[in-house]
Amino acid sequence: MFMSWSSPKSTDSNQPIDKLALLPQVVINTRPVERAAPLTEHLQAAGMSVIDMPMLTLEARPTTEQDMGLMRQWFAGDYQALVIVSPTAAASGLAVWQTLEHERQAQKSSENASQQKETGFTGLKAPSHLIAVGEATAAVLNDAKLAASSYQVLQPLIANNEGMLAMPEIASLQAGDKLLVWRGLGGRRLLVDTLQARGVHIDSIAWYERKMPADAMTQYEEWQTQFLAQQSKQQATSTAEPKPKPIVIVSSGTAFEHWETIVKAVAAKVVESKSGMDKPTHPALQLNDFAYVVLGERLANMVARQQLSYWRVEDLAPATILAAIHSPIVDSM
Repeated sequence: MFMSWSSPKSTDSNQPIDKLALLPQVVINTRPVERAAPLTEHLQAAGMSVIDMPMLTLEARPTTEQDMGLMRQWFAGDYQALVIVSPTAAASGLAVWQTLEHERQAQKSSENASQQKETGFTGLKAPSHLIAVGEATAAVLNDAKLAASSYQVLQPLIANNEGMLAMPEIASLQAGDKLLVWRGLGGRRLLVDTLQARGVHIDSIAWYERKMPADAMTQYEEWQTQFLAQQSKQQATSTAEPKPKPIVIVSSGTAFEHWETIVKAVAAKVVESKSGMDKPTHPALQLNDFAYVVLGERLANMVARQQLSYWRVEDLAPATILAAIHSPIVDSM
């Protein structure tokens, strides 16, 4: 499990900070409401002050005829594997899968005159490999299994695109093979691009889309006002070293884009509102006033391009993130 902190401006003169100084006063968890609680509770148990500030809300998309057509093809055994990227995608796809299985069993019963009695739902049978990204995603599928169900949920060792590409069930796919993906609208394309380059046919169903929560900017503004006031008071009454930067946990490029938009918009609003005064009482926070915990190489590159300090993690397990925050950090000032 790879966990590292990185700064794009590290130099040989950097001096390590004492480990006690690594413990942040504030951690901002930007994960969607549906997925934030385990991480927030884990960090709070470790003595951190955690603010849930979702940068994404997951909105269900209508199931189209094209989506149902792809599901029926998968149900008929046309695909070698199915990849499920999130708990939300798993729950949405599972509901349709159960509907198709009910239809199949009802049709089978009606075609056999000797089975006119109601036999009930006898379980699910997977027509392909099932690959779930992350423990929470796998749990949705495993929790739905009935006694008569016949399927095994596989998981990559590392819950990301790179981890999936290393799985034998994915690595063995060849030109002409077919893969179905249950996902949200948008997201990373490494898996898709890599397999398409091999000639693998890939279809996907976007069960939901990610949007910025309507109250995200207001929530950030209110938090920033309170944080800066508290920080100013502490500086006026204490000679202690400044507290560490607030840490922002970001799990997707879309979430970071929303965060960047909000931070810059609020900073611009503060400058505009103070334009007629000599000096703002509390200058607005900028992107580089935070440190970041980011998932994977793509997101790490996004924050590095903006010369922001960050820890990179390869999965979103609460223990992984806590260990990353506690890992040695380098002061690049």
